[in-house]
Amino acid sequence: MNEPEIEYRPKEEIKRFQEEKMQTALQYLSRCSPFYRRMFRDHHIDTGNIKRLEDLQHIPFTEKKDLQLHNDEFVCVPREKIIDYITTSGTLGDPVTFAMTDRDLDRLAYNEQISFLCTGTTSADIVQLMTTIDKRFMAGLAYFLGLRALGAGIIRVGNGIPELQWNTICRIRPNTVMCVPSFILHIIKYAEEHNIDYRTSSVKKVVCIGENLRDQDFSLNLLGQRIKEKWDVELYSTYASTEMATTFAECRYGCGGHHHPELIICELMDEKGNPVHEGDVGELVVTTLGVEGMPLLRFKTGDLMSIHTAPCKCGRTSMRVSPVVGRANHMVKYKGTTLYPPAIFDVLDNTPYVENYVVEVSDNDNGTDAVLVRVGLRQQPAEAVKDLKDRFRARIRVAPDIEICPAETIRKINFPDMSRKSIKFIDKRKNHEKSGI
Repeated sequence: MNEPEIEYRPKEEIKRFQEEKMQTALQYLSRCSPFYRRMFRDHHIDTGNIKRLEDLQHIPFTEKKDLQLHNDEFVCVPREKIIDYITTSGTLGDPVTFAMTDRDLDRLAYNEQISFLCTGTTSADIVQLMTTIDKRFMAGLAYFLGLRALGAGIIRVGNGIPELQWNTICRIRPNTVMCVPSFILHIIKYAEEHNIDYRTSSVKKVVCIGENLRDQDFSLNLLGQRIKEKWDVELYSTYASTEMATTFAECRYGCGGHHHPELIICELMDEKGNPVHEGDVGELVVTTLGVEGMPLLRFKTGDLMSIHTAPCKCGRTSMRVSPVVGRANHMVKYKGTTLYPPAIFDVLDNTPYVENYVVEVSDNDNGTDAVLVRVGLRQQPAEAVKDLKDRFRARIRVAPDIEICPAETIRKINFPDMSRKSIKFIDKRKNHEKSGI
């Protein structure tokens, strides 16, 4: 398969292409979506007047709480057309269900196929998936479908279990693995402890999900640097979510996740709902294209990032998204500094004696935010608390309160029953939705 030509076309042509796709999507929502039909009626919106991408600003945002409160009203097809049911976490406690049709699964496969192509993956590669494919989780299924469409070899090992990962690598010899980047450090540690020469293994490339590998200038962050110092593999970042059913993947130049114009429309908005200037940080707002079961219009992802429109060295002219700065509702004001959890995680992930951790944010008596980092240690260095505070000050200028706990206590918080994702951030502030990431 050749890469989509539209990603290489002039920006004006990409915009016109997206405006045609947008009008088709609006017509479909007007016919088939109970939620959006009501929205258009209540806000007196004539979708026929929405002709340019800029006209989308006349339409209210869709938020995750809308999906939870009115989940069934977003479904645009009769029940017998639904092939797969997927769930994602909800802001109000219960998960949100996504209904996918046969066409949606084909679209999902296409999305991952072209995203893997962006990372240089071809039909000649063998990819070991260190991600779950069950528990109603979209990502693992999407990767499998995309690699199958690409014609690549697939090894579905699932997440965790370093022993099984290395056993599989040694037997089947994949050249690519796909996983959360911090897990790479775990399998490196296992290899070192068990005399596995991982540096000469078959693995030459890692496609990463779920965590940042780069800072905003696209240089490797502390986590990315630590991986490269240990293991000189090619590293590629991706960004995606269930709601978007679309992936932004890096190319070999590592300058942001590439946009697929045929699959999604992107806006970047400030706190007041106005567009931000290029290079400034804003919340990503998306409109899905070509989704049949549960298309979304102007959905607020909650992810803060910047957008870059200069052509990439790879030749693509479509926009690129930066690494995620943080979640809009997870912003922390601490000692006069604005923080987001990923900056705190980056320090902890790159402290060798830290086994695990959880960051808790709460209100204090002064009406500002209090930050407590509860840490489990691999070993107990002298003055661990002082050393950690020094590391925080060097990286983010302020040092949170630190409490040393048994690693097993933290592990039970990180991996609660029935959760598919580890919990590393807990927001206890009264004026914020209860959340954990």
